Amino acid sequence: MVTMISLNNAKPAPTLDDLIGIGHCKIGFYKALQHKVEELEQANQELLINRKKMQLILDGITDLMLVLSEDYIIQQTNHVAAEWYPDTDVIGSPCYQILRKRTTPCPECPVQLAITEQRIVKDLCSFTIDSHLKYYEMIASPMPKDSNGLRRVLLFKRDVTLEKRYQVKYAQSEKMATVGTLAAGIAHEINNPLTSISGFAQGLQRRVNKLVGRVEDELVADFDEYTETIITECLRCRDIVKTLLTFSRPLESTRSIVRLNQCVGDILFILQHHLKDQQNISVKTTLDPNLPVILGDESQLKQVIINLVINAFDAMKDGGEIEIITRKGMDNTVKLIFKDTGSGIAEEILEKIFDPFFTTKQVGQGTGIGLSTCYGIVSNHQGTITALNNQEKGASFTVLLPEAIL
Repeated sequence: MVTMISLNNAKPAPTLDDLIGIGHCKIGFYKALQHKVEELEQANQELLINRKKMQLILDGITDLMLVLSEDYIIQQTNHVAAEWYPDTDVIGSPCYQILRKRTTPCPECPVQLAITEQRIVKDLCSFTIDSHLKYYEMIASPMPKDSNGLRRVLLFKRDVTLEKRYQVKYAQSEKMATVGTLAAGIAHEINNPLTSISGFAQGLQRRVNKLVGRVEDELVADFDEYTETIITECLRCRDIVKTLLTFSRPLESTRSIVRLNQCVGDILFILQHHLKDQQNISVKTTLDPNLPVILGDESQLKQVIINLVINAFDAMKDGGEIEIITRKGMDNTVKLIFKDTGSGIAEEILEKIFDPFFTTKQVGQGTGIGLSTCYGIVSNHQGTITALNNQEKGASFTVLLPEAIL
C-alpha cells in the first residue's frame, strides 16, 4: 500500500525576511548579553575595589578581631590573630582556649552577656604574660544571625597596658601631690609638740641621776629606760615628718656626675652590719664595668638603693638571695635592678605599692613611705621605677635613669 502524503499540511519554507528577522533577534540578544556582562564586570571591579578598601581598613586595625559563634567557636579573624598566635590554629577553636588557655568558658564572659542581652559589652581584663602584667580591653558586639539562623558576636581585644600605666602614673602623681599638701600642713603642727616632748624627756633624763640613793635602783633604771625610749621615738617621728616633707616640695639638691656602681658598693659597705644579722640571706652583684654615668643627687639615689635593698631583706624572712644588677638600657638610659627570691608581690596590690602609707607590714614595722619616697626621688631624676614578680620566685624592682650628656 502506498501512503499518500498531503502537500497541503507541509510547513512553508522560511523566507529571506524570516531569516533576516531571526538574525536581528540574535544580534539584539548578543548585544544585551554583552551589555549585561560589561555591567557585571564593572560591578565586580567596584566590588574588588571596595573589598581592597575594606581590607586596608581592617589591616590598619591593630586590635584583635574575632567573629564567634554562640558556643564560643572562632569563625573568622583579622590579620592580628596570626601575629599574636603565630603557631596556633585559631579558626575552629574555642576563644577561651586561645585567649585564656582555659578548658571551660570564662566566668562573666562578655561574649555571653552580649548574646543574651543583645547589647555591646565592654570589659577590662588583666593577664600575666612572661611575668609581665598586661591589660586588655574586651568589646563584644552582637551581630545579625547567619544564614543558618545562628547568633554570632564580634569580639575586639585591644592591648591597653601602656594606657593603663600612664593612668597609674598620673594617679600616682595626683596622690603624691595630695600627700604633699597634707604633709606641708601638718609637719609644722607635729614638729612643735615633738620638740617639746623630746626636750622635756631630755630634761628628765638629766635629773634621773639625782634620784640615785633616794629611790629604788630598779625605779631609777625604769625612768632612764622610759626617757630614752621617748627620746628615740621622738627622733623617729622627726625623721618620718622630714620624709613626709619630701612629698610637699622638690628636694633641694645639687646635681653632679653619679656612678651607680660606686653607689651600690658604698651602700653595701654601710649595710655590712645588717648583712651579718641576716646570715641566711646572700647578696650578689652583677655590675656593668662600662656603665655610663648619670646626672643626679648622689645622696638621694643612695637613699633609693638603701630602701630597695632593705625592702628585699624584709621580703625574705626565710632566707634567700638578693641580686643587684646594673646595665645599659635602651634610648640612652641606665638600668638598676633589684631581684630577690622572696614571697613576691600579690597581684592585687602590685599597683598600690608606690602609694604613700601603703604597707603590708604589721603595725609598727613599717610606715609605708619607703617605696613612695623612691618613686618621688626617681621621678625627680626624670626616671621611672617599676615592680613585677619574677617568673621563678620573688620580685624585681627596676629603676631606669637617663644617661648624663657630657
